[in-house]
Amino acid sequence: MIRYIRRAAVLCLLLLVALLVNAARVQVIEATSLDKNPANRRLVIDRYDEPRGDILAGGGPVTGSQDTGEQLRYERTYTQGPLYAPVTGYASQTYGTSLIENAEDSILSGASSLLTRIPFWNDLSRTQHPGGNVVTTIKPSMQQAAFSGLNSRRGAVAAIEPSTGRILALVSSPSYDPGLLSGTGKQVTDAWTRLNGSSVQPMLNRAIRQTYPPGSAFKIVTAAAALEAGVVTDVDAPTGTPDPYVLPGTSTTLPNEAKGCGNASLAYAIQWSCNTVMAHLGVQVGMPGMLDAVDRFGFNDRGLTIPSGVAASNFDARMTVDQLALSSIGQFDTAATPLQMAMVAAAVANGGDIRRPFLVDRVTTSDGHTVSRHSRKSYHRAMSPSTAQQLQQLMVDAVEEGTGAKAGIDGARVGGKTGTAQHGMGNSGTPYAWFISWAQADRASRPAVAVAVVVEEAAAVRGEISGGGSAAPIARAVMEAALRD
Repeated sequence: MIRYIRRAAVLCLLLLVALLVNAARVQVIEATSLDKNPANRRLVIDRYDEPRGDILAGGGPVTGSQDTGEQLRYERTYTQGPLYAPVTGYASQTYGTSLIENAEDSILSGASSLLTRIPFWNDLSRTQHPGGNVVTTIKPSMQQAAFSGLNSRRGAVAAIEPSTGRILALVSSPSYDPGLLSGTGKQVTDAWTRLNGSSVQPMLNRAIRQTYPPGSAFKIVTAAAALEAGVVTDVDAPTGTPDPYVLPGTSTTLPNEAKGCGNASLAYAIQWSCNTVMAHLGVQVGMPGMLDAVDRFGFNDRGLTIPSGVAASNFDARMTVDQLALSSIGQFDTAATPLQMAMVAAAVANGGDIRRPFLVDRVTTSDGHTVSRHSRKSYHRAMSPSTAQQLQQLMVDAVEEGTGAKAGIDGARVGGKTGTAQHGMGNSGTPYAWFISWAQADRASRPAVAVAVVVEEAAAVRGEISGGGSAAPIARAVMEAALRD
């Protein structure tokens, strides 16, 4: 009898061991595959069982969470959704996440090990902690000034603090309310279809994901290249540029909107935006020199993140000489995001050093304890301090005495450059209006902000198309907000 009991006990022990082994196999070895199984809704339910952490701007949240009482309990809400959509992106139970909601999802959802006192505890315990918060660099007054300035016109604004790289404003217009996509059901799918099918593309982040021909705003890059290469040693000296100027190897004459560009100096060419002078200087710098210059400013960089990915701004590596001339005035295939052009202005304002742009200052636990802070870094040395100093004065002259007069601010030193970019078949489309600038309060030790504005739907009167008419007033409003804070 005892022998049979012993056998039964051994069998039970073996069964128990088998159960433990199987449980370990399921929980450890097969855990990842089970998590990824489309039929497993547990992780989805757990993900929305707690409020999502908040995204903050100016010390206050611009997001929230709403208890729906449904199986997927908490939905994302947005304060002033269209204003901050180019910053936050959306967090949708149906369509996933974008922008900061995507880049910082592990923090916001509570899954990050940074939110635990014991490293990797979330992975071992498979528990969900309260979502952490993401503190952005955005200044609400500047964001609002840019948003109001565009006034639903297609375009974008990017503003950077030159000395740190902090992104102070990031606006894309027209915008949308990401809260429309937060939940599930027909209303959400209808909103998704409507937004994606709209001809004005409200979900396109024009500030960081759309590139435009920068037009004359690009002439600051060409001017830097000419000074750095020694092609220009005196900004006030004649450049020897003929007017009319025939593009090399062609019979095409390059026009000027300004008068007096024949044999004009670099200073005059920036002040009044002479196409011929800047095209001629780009050809003199040559392809290797121009490529070196644009690379230092950040063009052709496909790895820039803020933390969301930024579209690469383009300057072709292979061109004929006439194409190089056009590219040197921001035409042909040259294209840039508004953020890239804000970086160009920031390089001038910051003595030639471009700080790596960033949108997230720090992340915290749900109770506000900082667990990670952005490390400020140099991105590129775009030019020497002496070149930057010369370009600062040229940009100031363009505002005080040239095409950028509408950007002037009392009590501040403002530098700017207008731009008009042709586009469309045979340049038949309404040109884009650009303005890049920076501002420094009279008693301040360094510039407070660098701004880039592009307006797609500019006025049809050419004198009002360039930054002097459509874009400069928006840049001025953003700079004024920066100087007030």
